[in-house]
Amino acid sequence: MLHVKKLDIFILKSYCLLFTGTFFICLFIFMMQFLWKYVDELVGKGLEMSVMAQFFFYAGLTLVPLSMPLAVLLAALITFGNFGERFELLAMKAAGIPLLRIMQPLIIFTTFVSCVSFYFQNVVGPKAQTKLYTLLYSMKQKSPEVDIPEGVFYDEIDGYNLYIKHKNRDTGMLYDVLIYNFEKGFENAQIIKADSGRLEMTADKQHLYLHLYSGEQFENLKDQAVNRNNVPYRRESFREKHAIIEFDSGFNMADEGIMGNSEKSKDMWTLQADVDSMTYRTDSIGRAYYADAMQGAYHVVAQLDKQDTVKLEQARPSEYNVDSLLDVATLSEKEKVFTTAINRASSAGSDWNFKSFNLSQTDTSLRRHKAAWHEKITLSLSCLIFFFIGAPLGGIIRKGGLGMPVVVSVLIFIVYYIINNTGFKMARDGKWIVWIGMWTSTAVLAPLGAFFTYKANNDSVVLNADAYLHAIKKILGLRSVRHLFRKEVIIHDPDYTRLPAELQSLSDACRAYAARHRLKQAPNYYRLWTDAGEDREVEAINERMEALIEEMSNTRSARLIGVLNTYPVLSARAHVRPFRRYWLNVACGICLPVGLFFFFRIWAFRLRLGKDMERIIQADEDAAYVIRSMDKD
Repeated sequence: MLHVKKLDIFILKSYCLLFTGTFFICLFIFMMQFLWKYVDELVGKGLEMSVMAQFFFYAGLTLVPLSMPLAVLLAALITFGNFGERFELLAMKAAGIPLLRIMQPLIIFTTFVSCVSFYFQNVVGPKAQTKLYTLLYSMKQKSPEVDIPEGVFYDEIDGYNLYIKHKNRDTGMLYDVLIYNFEKGFENAQIIKADSGRLEMTADKQHLYLHLYSGEQFENLKDQAVNRNNVPYRRESFREKHAIIEFDSGFNMADEGIMGNSEKSKDMWTLQADVDSMTYRTDSIGRAYYADAMQGAYHVVAQLDKQDTVKLEQARPSEYNVDSLLDVATLSEKEKVFTTAINRASSAGSDWNFKSFNLSQTDTSLRRHKAAWHEKITLSLSCLIFFFIGAPLGGIIRKGGLGMPVVVSVLIFIVYYIINNTGFKMARDGKWIVWIGMWTSTAVLAPLGAFFTYKANNDSVVLNADAYLHAIKKILGLRSVRHLFRKEVIIHDPDYTRLPAELQSLSDACRAYAARHRLKQAPNYYRLWTDAGEDREVEAINERMEALIEEMSNTRSARLIGVLNTYPVLSARAHVRPFRRYWLNVACGICLPVGLFFFFRIWAFRLRLGKDMERIIQADEDAAYVIRSMDKD
């Protein structure tokens, strides 16, 4: 028990250190992405450091649940990749500890992380979201800091356009100043042109104090209520002029009530209560609209007595010709009928457009509240799912550090983000059921985590690159080359007296096989797919050749080792039917495109096998010659 407890502490210590580092890295990345989203609206506002500190603090709190899944995935990949790379995972398994038992303390820790993520989303998140978006709204509403550029018109001050040709940043002087004042309207604009000037902010930051020197002022005196051909204007020259412009540059915090209807500022219980109330309200409005429709535009009210009503109910539509009633009407009566119909249709259309907009807005808000309710669960659960993906993958890949784990984790998180974002948009727009859209990412990644955990627990080679390279080489017909070296310790020397005869027997078997099967000729297409026999002769030749090579590899002669490396690596089944089941081969032959592909492939392998037989015969002769030379020495 003590050994297991020490092992748990060692695993937890290795994981927690990496989780802490990766969490803050992921949080920093998401915060930079969030800041970059709003940087154009916040730059140039002259915001104080306390305001920016609040912005980053609340943004960090809201991004904690999003950073945790990626941090869990990356930390699990690096931790188990390090264990595999340093053979610590192999030592644990060799001691009889299964992978799930190794993961047990981390599963408990990740479950705790999921609970913390849920707490942040349900308790801390709504408060932080309210503070953050209220602060963000207030920051957007703040007037920009006055920084008039050179050579362009500056219109950030309401009612004014300023043009400055040159300014001295050291002294604050402005030169060649042109000011357009549109506070009284465009037709009564005031134009001020000055050689130089200075712009200052008052102490209360509510006004701009403008000092102008050596200039002229032009003002249009036209009265908009009177139409005159000659428009009088006033011209004023001055050596020094002072003006005050109203400009509120202070930061005013908005009321948090602006976030009262947002689903981001509510916990699960409030969301559920609002969903119930909105559902009841939507149903009530729908029933009211239906009753209004049946009694209004779609209900024909006629002032008829009882006798006429009975006749109308007994009448059939086929007994009346409605068009004839219109034909006998006068033009004024027709115009009156058409005008009345158009007005009623237009009024009904406007009324139903408004009602449709009202219902669609309520339905959109309802779907957003439902999606926010499900997101609090799915985002917390994703921490556990990402752990069951990252830990087995790290054990399979066995690569630690920040190289391969970072690439794999980023790819997996991108896939998760795309699926989750797509499901959210489908649920928000009403194209999918809300719970289906919000749980799609979980439904996709949870089986993936179970699959990787199962494969890693059974020491599968599902992500072993060598296994896939071997399969690809087998499909393409590629083969490796022998690389034999002289052994430093030899226990049994080769039987040089027997080997020449064995080599000669192997050569005779190769000649006989090549002559009997005519390997240089194309095979018969029909017999290729219908013959149920197996070619055991090549397998026997291959076994004899490998046994002789294994025995001769114990030699001390470098020349003989060189000859052994010239022996080919035979593919014993590449030149025969691709499948072991008879019906599969017949089906492959019947399907002509597939059959022709395998036919030409088998033909190419038969040609290669014929050349291999010639290489084996030549290598046998060279080996026998080297052995006889050794006997003479």
